[in-house]
Amino acid sequence: MSSITDQIKAPIVQEMEAFERKFRSSMSTKVMLLDKIMDYIVRRKGKQMRPMFVFLSAGVSGGISESTYHGASLIELLHTATLVHDDVVDDANYRRGFFSINALWKNKVAVLVGDFLLSRGLLLSVENKEFGLLEIVSEAVREMSEGELLQMEKARNLDITEDLYFEVIRKKTASLIAACCAVGASSAKASTEVVRKMKMIGEKVGMAFQIKDDLFDYGEAEIGKPLGIDIREKKLTLPLIHAIGKASWSEKRRVISLIRNAEKESGNIKKVIEFVRHSGGIDHANKVMKNFQDEAQQLLNEMPASSYKDSLRLMIDYTISRNK
Repeated sequence: MSSITDQIKAPIVQEMEAFERKFRSSMSTKVMLLDKIMDYIVRRKGKQMRPMFVFLSAGVSGGISESTYHGASLIELLHTATLVHDDVVDDANYRRGFFSINALWKNKVAVLVGDFLLSRGLLLSVENKEFGLLEIVSEAVREMSEGELLQMEKARNLDITEDLYFEVIRKKTASLIAACCAVGASSAKASTEVVRKMKMIGEKVGMAFQIKDDLFDYGEAEIGKPLGIDIREKKLTLPLIHAIGKASWSEKRRVISLIRNAEKESGNIKKVIEFVRHSGGIDHANKVMKNFQDEAQQLLNEMPASSYKDSLRLMIDYTISRNK
């Protein structure tokens, strides 16, 4: 994201630097083991897209304030807590190329670290009386949990509709980006209408972001994640749902059988990918993703001109042009 990152960050460079200092101090603790783990978490941070959405949304909606820093820290604390817990649930040893907390310090420690991060987020909100921001973020965490459980519940029968898929990704992925944009607007003391609009922009960006992630599963090369990993894990993504929906009864049975036995037969994944490509699943997913991107941009057009708006526009485009 290098040069694009620099362009996106341009209006908020100082704010992001100040945020990193404030965020680190919000995670400090006198327990040596915990402090060591917090330091590890801070050092392996990713692109920081979520805080960038918060700061740019605040800038677009009226201006960055001390409340914006609280909101960005709250988002990062609660989101990091969910990631730490997710790695335990998924028994995952890696995240973004680094060892996960549970891989280095075992599950018991990882669960307690997640609990600590949740408590820091709650305390940060209470200490600064940011109850409105806490409500926005807590609602997003609830939706993320519901989305994950809904996906688990429906994945067993390998037969979900596009509408159900959209509900899952709206809750699981889009709700957090929607919360980032709503928190930014709310921290700028924007009107209820503007907060609602910014939240909707974030939701549409989140939908496009997840569909882009789905498409990596069908890429020509292993970019971002191993090719066919969603198929191997029996996750029904948009390209596959569309392709199965168009297939005859016998073809549908054949493909579902290939997916069910994907772990035993390595060639099955390649066959499923070919089926999806020939059935127009990739083209359909690209079209839907582009529609969500366009809808987000149209809503952003209604906001006043500013350097923050220009950067947010770039960031929306980046969600579907990224290669990992």
